[in-house]
Amino acid sequence: MTVTAAGLDLNSRVSEVDRLPNESPISGVSWPAVLAGVAVALSVSMLLLALASGLGFSMVSPWYSASSNATAFTLVAAIGLVVVQWVSSMFGGYITGRLRTKWTGVHTHEVFFRDTANGFLTWALATIVGMALLASAASSIVSGGTHAMATIASGAAQGAGAAAQGVGSLVSRYDVDSLFRADKPAVPTAGGAPDANEVSGEATRILTTGLTAGEVPAADKTYLAQLIASRTGISEADAQKRVDAVIAREQEAKTKMLAAADDARKTAAKVSIYTALSMLIGAFIACAAAAYGGNIRDEH
Repeated sequence: MTVTAAGLDLNSRVSEVDRLPNESPISGVSWPAVLAGVAVALSVSMLLLALASGLGFSMVSPWYSASSNATAFTLVAAIGLVVVQWVSSMFGGYITGRLRTKWTGVHTHEVFFRDTANGFLTWALATIVGMALLASAASSIVSGGTHAMATIASGAAQGAGAAAQGVGSLVSRYDVDSLFRADKPAVPTAGGAPDANEVSGEATRILTTGLTAGEVPAADKTYLAQLIASRTGISEADAQKRVDAVIAREQEAKTKMLAAADDARKTAAKVSIYTALSMLIGAFIACAAAAYGGNIRDEH
């Protein structure tokens, strides 16, 4: 069997190709460029957050006539968070794409994928670091909130009696004192009659229990009216009017408190949803900016 020179040359080339490595030793992730993009993204975020905080504080005033609407303030704060996320992601992704080294012998589709992946890594790492910094700055607030939640949970575990005591703050001392306000200052009497503190305490417990249950029972209202009439000297009908007026005020205060808590819950839910959507769009912007920056880097 004879082998020509051309055959030898072909065989040598085939064996040479077989010896070539199948994978490049260089990773597709340009970590120096990614870290540079993270630094830029965090710096831009801090700058914009400082600016947004200044603008936000300028909207708030301790004077009631100058205070802005809470809903409008929350909306502006949400828009500010969205702008911070988008702008910082754009700068971080673009810097990542421009600073990475050029990949030789790589298909354009693979180059595009690597650029978008590097941009996504920049956004993800910047988000993790940013959240860690915010968590560290707010550690005292979080600690206080955890302690408060533990206190509430401990109180709830003790049953309805502890829950009733927790609503005691709904009843103001002024309203209780107004129940026993006589037309003229009462003259202390000797004997076994209960003092004013004991009577006020009993009335507070009656109102607290009723507000916790949702409504003061009719028997308790009648008892309070009789107790007030005996202590103040007014008629039982006038005492009943006092009881009804105080209960109405306390119910109104309770309703306002629950409405404020519900508004805060709805606002927190909206801000969380808007923040999540802005983060998703921020990730997309970081990927697109990195691909754009990498394309400019390769062409120019």
